[in-house]
Amino acid sequence: MRFDAAEPVAIVGIAALYPGVQGPEEYWQLLNDEFPVPTTSRATPGLDAIEVDVARFGIPPAQARSMARMQILMLEAARQCLADAGHPERVLPVERTDVITGTCFGLDRQHANALRVEASRHVREVERAALSAGAGSDSARQAAEELRLLLARRLHGSPHDRVGEMASTIPARIATAFKFHGRTLAMESADATSYAGVAQAVLNLRGGLSDAVLLVAGQRRESPLFAKALDAKGLTSTANRPFPADGSGSNSISNSGSGFVLGEGVGALLLKRLSTAVRDGDRIYATILDCSLHHDPRPGPFAASPSVALRHSTAVGSLRAAAVLPETVQYVECVGSGVAPEVRAELAALAALHEGAAAGSVAVGSVKDRLGHTFANAGVAALSKVALALHHRRLPPGQEPADAAEFARSGTPLRYVGAGRPWPPGEEGHPRRATVHGTSLTGTLCHLVLEEHDGTGGHDGTGGHDGTGGHDGTDLHGSTDRYDSTDRHSRPSDTEALRPPRPPASPYAVGNTASGTEPIAVVALAGWFADSADAESFWQAIRSGVSRIGPVPETVLDRELYYAPGALSLTHSYTDQGGHTALPTAPPPGLRISPSRHASMDGAQRLALAVAAQLLAGRGTTAPGGRGLIAVGSNLGLSRERRLNAESSLQDLEDTVARLDALGGLSPLRRKSLLTSLREHLGPPDEGVRADLLDGCLASGIAALLANEYGLDAVPLAVEAACASSLAAIDVAVGALRAGTADFAIAGGVELACNARDMVLCSALGLLSHSRNAPFDAGADGFTPGDGCGLFLLKRHGDALRDGDEVLGLVRGVGASNDAKSLIAPDVAGQTRAMERAFAQVDFAPSAVDYLEAHGTGTKVGDRVEIAAVAEVYGGAPRARPLTIGSAKSFYGHTFAAAGSAGLLRTLLAMRARTLPPNTNLRTLNPALDLAAVPAVVPTEPSVWVRQPGKPRRAAVSSFGTGGINYHILVEEHEEHMDGAR
Repeated sequence: MRFDAAEPVAIVGIAALYPGVQGPEEYWQLLNDEFPVPTTSRATPGLDAIEVDVARFGIPPAQARSMARMQILMLEAARQCLADAGHPERVLPVERTDVITGTCFGLDRQHANALRVEASRHVREVERAALSAGAGSDSARQAAEELRLLLARRLHGSPHDRVGEMASTIPARIATAFKFHGRTLAMESADATSYAGVAQAVLNLRGGLSDAVLLVAGQRRESPLFAKALDAKGLTSTANRPFPADGSGSNSISNSGSGFVLGEGVGALLLKRLSTAVRDGDRIYATILDCSLHHDPRPGPFAASPSVALRHSTAVGSLRAAAVLPETVQYVECVGSGVAPEVRAELAALAALHEGAAAGSVAVGSVKDRLGHTFANAGVAALSKVALALHHRRLPPGQEPADAAEFARSGTPLRYVGAGRPWPPGEEGHPRRATVHGTSLTGTLCHLVLEEHDGTGGHDGTGGHDGTGGHDGTDLHGSTDRYDSTDRHSRPSDTEALRPPRPPASPYAVGNTASGTEPIAVVALAGWFADSADAESFWQAIRSGVSRIGPVPETVLDRELYYAPGALSLTHSYTDQGGHTALPTAPPPGLRISPSRHASMDGAQRLALAVAAQLLAGRGTTAPGGRGLIAVGSNLGLSRERRLNAESSLQDLEDTVARLDALGGLSPLRRKSLLTSLREHLGPPDEGVRADLLDGCLASGIAALLANEYGLDAVPLAVEAACASSLAAIDVAVGALRAGTADFAIAGGVELACNARDMVLCSALGLLSHSRNAPFDAGADGFTPGDGCGLFLLKRHGDALRDGDEVLGLVRGVGASNDAKSLIAPDVAGQTRAMERAFAQVDFAPSAVDYLEAHGTGTKVGDRVEIAAVAEVYGGAPRARPLTIGSAKSFYGHTFAAAGSAGLLRTLLAMRARTLPPNTNLRTLNPALDLAAVPAVVPTEPSVWVRQPGKPRRAAVSSFGTGGINYHILVEEHEEHMDGAR
């Protein structure tokens, strides 16, 4: 089946959870409160006041206690959005429904877990400080125990904490609750997060990867640290003024007191292709004609783009892609950040775009006047507002700045909305249209084009309107199933001008007529795992057959505090083994990054920056050209942010320590001495927050650093899909390249899993090996954590040939699924789905694949289920020779979000060397693995990779993540590397 790459996307469901608001109806009421809003009407507590019955989602009480509050709220938002669309009465295509969630900064459960682990160190310091202050040994020990119990009650640890804290558990939990088997993905792109989520949803729908996408985005005040970090950048204010002014006209926006109030909220959108929504008889709020993202790469500390020209060109490009004339746009939902330079740039770009239009003909507003800046949720909040306004045919009131009158008299085509009013029909028969703007503090610009849908026959029987601005119940375009508007048909040249030229036909697309099956070329690769600081040493270690796993340094795992071999514990790790990486101590040569800024980065940011230098080094000084995407799989809650939050929380415990009963016998002088001793360890309280603190705490900051410091016009994105994060990032990149929204992509993953927090949390659930990773071995008892980063530079195959790039391998297919069954236990059916979906994109059968880089975690159940799934798919036809199976985890441990990049790196290097890689730590093959059903072998020595006659060498890479997230990638060597003699 072929899909239209320009088909509008329908918004068929909305959810809204904001302070004092539950549901789209209450949200619409809030939006229609005239200014000034009475102070008593919305004086409500925050999101914590919203009660959610988690039992209705089938969550066991033991797991519920470990869930982040955001996970609970997003579950409720998902339920509300689906109900708004008519679910469960109206059945969704569960096999092809994706769930995408967006959050930014750490979650409360992540903070609690980090604090619980770090508290052990604090308790020890309290005991030492008490001794030095003159308390007896018994009193000091009792004080430490008293504090430990107090913190344990406050932080309520559980074996399920590691799963409950993960951002990717949220979409997985939603998929499980509603039995969705499509892609499940958590994303972050600073305050452009939900815009990036919409872009991904549109891409998946238009590319035919899914039939429905549930997007949920949320922001809570999880920690005071977030607000302090924003304030340190000079971005926050005490009042919601989206368009600050000093009363002297539209060009004199005041810098004084500019900024935004940090808001909170959770919202959701259910999206479908318009043709699907019309076929299904859905009530359609509005349609999305285009969603364009561009990036302004500027070195140095993160900041929103000040460029008027880039804003203008982004809007022009987006409107052309939608084949919409600027003069038919009646309303613009602005960023309205309240930050004076940004507001000036936004309004100047808008005025230039609509130059020549009648004065005051384009209304502007911003939902931030109601909600403040809801950051990760900002895009969903804005789109929901505009979709509801188009649906009700009414422009809700907006807050006017002090210079509104001067602004109107200036003759600009823009006007502030002011009082609410009916939304008049478009001129000359055009439908009502609006654009929505978004930005991020990392430099991304977002532009969406929305249009009313005037079809009839929604599921609620109302036709989708409230009867207000002459509706007669007929379709403006003459039917209920036509989605091409008149002017969209009349301007094909403008539309085509924006689309990149299609690459030459690929010889590998034989038998596949859809352009979406075009191979994606890997034109550069780089990696750093354990003590292998580049791809070459990584491959040499693989060939040697010697594991790089060993005791982690004492600086990483304080054995006195955290190591206790033996029984499971909530406070200790029963292993001290790992594939540890020593991090770079200086930025890569050629980058103008100060030592202090480099030191303030999260370790994952520093490692990825170094690997990116290797990735681009082979290309000389020439950066990839055209529009790009940088998608990095990572944990969305970076260690630096968690550590800083824990340190801040511990500083607040001074009064608690001073009041401990066991220290009641100390004199006031000795108590003061005790607290002084503690401060020497913790640092002085409230010593100030640095302006660069936020930069080092953003997961998408990893990708943003690569874009900004290397000057790449590439939208930065952080992706979390648990242990499948790297392949999820590859999937996002492949989709963007095939859709033509990117001309190049950098994708991969990074995580530093060797840390006390993760080792303690994984031990509590019994996931770690008591010795070392030994995939497929009879004695395998879990995985060993590892540190690492792998990155790949990708292009469309035709573009790589045109540019003369060396092609290191071709990505032929990417399959993804969710088990929708269990968050922890692996599932044969779910893994089989992902494999089958990958093969649906290619013109060869599983029997043509020579090598499988397995997920291979080394857990007995995991290994057995994986081989059973492989047998289900790969064992269906006779094979010329057994399938070779291996796992990089036996060498480098389980690198979590970076695991898939380690597997893909190993596979491509093996393909280049024409060598089937060995496994290590394999002494006795697990007899429970039915390898004969494939048939397959797990070698312990390297061997020559003999290709099948007349065919390229082909391989597959699997990654399966907590939450039932499954990815399977098919790769093959490029024809230039095929050698008949071999």
